Amino acid sequence: MKKKARAIIVDDERLARKDLRSMLAEYPGIEVAGEADSVTAAVRLIAETSPDIIFLDIQMPGESGFDLLERVELTARVVFVTAFDEYAIRAFEVDAVDYLLKPVNPDRLRAAMERLEKEVVPAEPSKQRLEIEDSLFLSVNSRLKFIKVNAILFIQAAGDYSEIYLADGKKGLVQKKMGEWEDRLPASHFCRIHRSTVINMDCIDRVEEWFSNSYRVYLKGVETPLVMSRNYASVLKDKLG
Repeated sequence: MKKKARAIIVDDERLARKDLRSMLAEYPGIEVAGEADSVTAAVRLIAETSPDIIFLDIQMPGESGFDLLERVELTARVVFVTAFDEYAIRAFEVDAVDYLLKPVNPDRLRAAMERLEKEVVPAEPSKQRLEIEDSLFLSVNSRLKFIKVNAILFIQAAGDYSEIYLADGKKGLVQKKMGEWEDRLPASHFCRIHRSTVINMDCIDRVEEWFSNSYRVYLKGVETPLVMSRNYASVLKDKLG
């Protein structure tokens, strides 16, 4: 017999939790292991139940669903539940299984459950470019994290993955190729300086000529310079004006 997936519901609205639990009862492969009405209660519940899936509200009194993502290290799959519309949805990258707008539509819930059943085929991502103040919900080193775009120093290719370097000194692998980053990051702040490197231009300290018509780019807070190939030098120069 296939093991049931353990789910929890995190929402400060009792009726919203009740309605979603009732809808999930129609799915025999899901077992609701508990409910939490706050981030603090959710932290305890996650430790107690080790859920496979979290249905997570965004706006709650005190701390938000985003705060929960920053307080715990998750391996669970997350389905956002939100009363917001497209403005909030821009904050989510495709590593989230799905988002559900309140009141939850049964057909949309069914679509999310199908993605979960298929080992998480992500929702179709928005093609709109991110802005520098936006946030990304990413699986970094196989753990879900909430990252501000302006906290990214640079990104380097790593096969089918990429390695992201952050302003706080942390780094990690993300299952995205360089072309995806280049298409989504704000073009006025990020620039590709090599086929394997994208940088945050706001973090540039200086650029020095190197050999064979290449350059070395020094970023603030990064000890080792990055190599910029000749083909990309003119692109960076144009962007910097």
